[in-house]
Amino acid sequence: MDWLTSIDLYCERVSPEFWAEPLNAFSNLSFIAAAVWAAWSANKRGQFDFSTKVLCVLAACIGLGSLLFHTFANLWSSFADVIPIWSFIALYILLVFLKLTGRGGLSKRRLLIVLPLLMLSLGWIFLSGSATQVTASEDAFNGSGQYLPALIGLWVFASMSMIKKRAFWLWALSAALLFSLSLVARTYDLRVCTEVSIGTHFIWHTLNGLMIACLLQALILIGPRNEAKQP
Repeated sequence: MDWLTSIDLYCERVSPEFWAEPLNAFSNLSFIAAAVWAAWSANKRGQFDFSTKVLCVLAACIGLGSLLFHTFANLWSSFADVIPIWSFIALYILLVFLKLTGRGGLSKRRLLIVLPLLMLSLGWIFLSGSATQVTASEDAFNGSGQYLPALIGLWVFASMSMIKKRAFWLWALSAALLFSLSLVARTYDLRVCTEVSIGTHFIWHTLNGLMIACLLQALILIGPRNEAKQP
């Protein structure tokens, strides 16, 4: 496996230069902003527990990892891109389940139990080389199909929160809508190259940063202190 293999997947990149994707690179600041906002909000509400801290760190790592990928654009940076994303998704699902079922958050002991499972999943990604393609393919969805389970999960989460009239339902619904729109932007990036030279991948980043922000705000509202206020 050649870790320095160049990768060209997006419309904005027209050369192997470091700053060939400025919009795709700098739009990742939205993830870091989401992490900072969540940390501030959680601390203000007295909900900045270990679980929230871990997810805030992962949200920031999504931005940093994607920044590396859209600058270095090679195989090793592609893993720096996808590993934080799927780690965030896995831990977020686990935390929502734990908190909604009254089992509390992610303690350090629980994290030690989850980490081996997470490492096995990431190991599969590593060994299979499924983290990314090397060049753009003829896939009609431009690789966006891998996110279909996450999209379905988000809409289930949003629907259930509305049905149950949870405190965080609006945040969950906003996250689902934003992710739906961002997938459209990711899918059509290469298709619009002839008309829009910068592509639409930076919109995927920006909307996903907002989506992560909504998910973190929803998580902050899941807890005995906040749920008790519901009618």
